[in-house]
Amino acid sequence: MLTVFFAFLALFLLSVGLLIAISPGKPNPILDESGKPVAGAVVEKIRVEINGSQQGMFIQSTDTNHPVLLFLHGGPGLPEYFLTEQYPTGLEKIFTVVWWDQRGAGLSFAAGSDPATMTTEQMITDTIALTNYLHQRFGQEKIYLLGHSGGSFLGIQVAARAPELYHAYIGMGQLTYQLQSEMLAYDYMLEQYKQRGDTAMLRELEKARPTLDAPLPASYDRIRDDAMHKLGIGTTRDMGSIVTGVFFPSWRSPQFTLAEKVDFWRGKVNSRRQLRNAIFATDLTQQVKRLDLPVYFFEGRYDYTCSYTLARAYFDKLQAPLKGFYTFENSAHSPIFEEPEKSLKILLEDVLNGTNALRDKK
Repeated sequence: MLTVFFAFLALFLLSVGLLIAISPGKPNPILDESGKPVAGAVVEKIRVEINGSQQGMFIQSTDTNHPVLLFLHGGPGLPEYFLTEQYPTGLEKIFTVVWWDQRGAGLSFAAGSDPATMTTEQMITDTIALTNYLHQRFGQEKIYLLGHSGGSFLGIQVAARAPELYHAYIGMGQLTYQLQSEMLAYDYMLEQYKQRGDTAMLRELEKARPTLDAPLPASYDRIRDDAMHKLGIGTTRDMGSIVTGVFFPSWRSPQFTLAEKVDFWRGKVNSRRQLRNAIFATDLTQQVKRLDLPVYFFEGRYDYTCSYTLARAYFDKLQAPLKGFYTFENSAHSPIFEEPEKSLKILLEDVLNGTNALRDKK
């Protein structure tokens, strides 16, 4: 028994040592096509006090005179900066990109913080406070706001609350009414697994039908991510598993210390507990019907994580002075990660120019 114990102990210590070795916690430099650091580029990993809470972010830019883009990650509680290592976006070539870890998530996780502060209203207030900090720091009267997935739930409400702070709002994998989205995804998955003859997954799904009641059934939650990613309708079309596509890469990233990686997942669990049910149960189509700034939706054709169909219907009804809806035919939930060249073209030619010439033509 002692031999087995010491073997496990040695394996554990070796694993911890390896994780420490690959976790220096320093941000990667921006490299040019020859692999050399770009002269004058800025890559920072900082923490700023926002409404009484220390909150972390990465800032990337090849030129800080670029317009500022604030990226609101999804989850809730799942920062996405580490995904740029596998799915480079190129956003830093045309923006000063702020990859903010929202209150309670990732670099912003704080053990023992008051759970009462983890509310949608607090997140809206935090976003506005961070926006004002970015205005002052970079000397820009307005910035761009991009919300992805759960971040789009926050972003579209911020844009409605304070449109004067932003040039435009960009929703990617835009939330609408997530409980309804889950039901559409369920029906799609059921049909797809029937066609595939996957009786094991069918049995699990048939025992786990979601409804318009929150929270989602625990039986559905247990298989949801696995079922979606196996069909290519999850985070990206090519990500076959949340474990290999998100969990393992988050631990391998050299840009975070080991303690920060632990906090990443502690924050994910806590944010989900505090925020997810309220997010899923909110019908944004009834809550936000007008935006007083340009609005752009980037939507993957295969997005069932946040329904493409519902996003299109919401967009058609949403009132705004300028609108652009863009379908990414080879994407699921994350077009900027999946089709970065098309994304940059739209951002450069439409969003930065305040036009919508490249939008889908009905």
